[in-house]
Amino acid sequence: MRKKISVIGGGNVGATTALFLAEKHLGDVVLVDIVEGMPQGKGLDMLETGPIHGYHGRIEGTNDYKDIAGSDVVVVTAGLPRKPGMSRSDLLGMNAKIVGSAGDNIKQHAPGAIVVVVSNPLDIMCWVALQRTGFAKERVFGMAGVLDTTRMRAFIADALDVHPGDVMAMVLGGHGDSMVPITSTTTVSGIPLDQLLDPGKIDAIVQRTRKGGGEIVALLKTGSAFYAPAAAAVEMVESILLDSKRVMPCAAFLEGPYGISGCYVGVPVKLGTGGIEQIYEMKLSDAEREALKASSEAVKADMKALDSMDY
Repeated sequence: MRKKISVIGGGNVGATTALFLAEKHLGDVVLVDIVEGMPQGKGLDMLETGPIHGYHGRIEGTNDYKDIAGSDVVVVTAGLPRKPGMSRSDLLGMNAKIVGSAGDNIKQHAPGAIVVVVSNPLDIMCWVALQRTGFAKERVFGMAGVLDTTRMRAFIADALDVHPGDVMAMVLGGHGDSMVPITSTTTVSGIPLDQLLDPGKIDAIVQRTRKGGGEIVALLKTGSAFYAPAAAAVEMVESILLDSKRVMPCAAFLEGPYGISGCYVGVPVKLGTGGIEQIYEMKLSDAEREALKASSEAVKADMKALDSMDY
């Protein structure tokens, strides 16, 4: 019996996620959106692409949350995208209402699902989804570090003119300007990064990684990134459904690791059929640990701001 994955939000990120899921033969896909006809049209378009791209799973678009029943994984991409000059935090109140509603419906219609949150501001939307679903924290987590890490890997590969698959990196912390690229453990086929690039170039890559989403927003002017975010989400879903036990940075709810408690923050985790099956505590430099702590405090500040909003 094929697995079932539901994607809530039929915009650029959601639709691209649905397509990538189908292309990887991970299961039947349901694309949900409130706009009448839009998810149905995109779902039909993707279904008709199957004979050419060689996938055969069912792809269905719907406006009815009842159709997510029986989902193994639900990916939440719904929400308003960033526009130029807008920070992730600016989206806080608006997207909390959207993700909160999605959480209510997941609880009602797909109570056995694992939830992967993609909506921004990511770490806070994970918290909203956790509260509204009432699921165990191991079953509700966010796609952030995988995206930030792939951006960092791409920038390093471009700077060195090497294959990006040979670049191993890790980006921790909140999904925003306070994220923490861990350069001390970054390697290219086992070669430490500081043996290949001078400190100035490494710092430039770190700063570009932190601003990676904003760079794309500024270029697009009317939207935000969607190819890489969708690919990152699908990599996580693949590890869950195939029980691959991949270790990757995800937004997890912490209760002690790294000296952080009471919020979501990006850390290395093992992903399998149980969702987050283990959190790994890396050995960090004093500066990296302090930066991670500061990043968690920025997330908590947004949580406090959300407390005063009606969502």
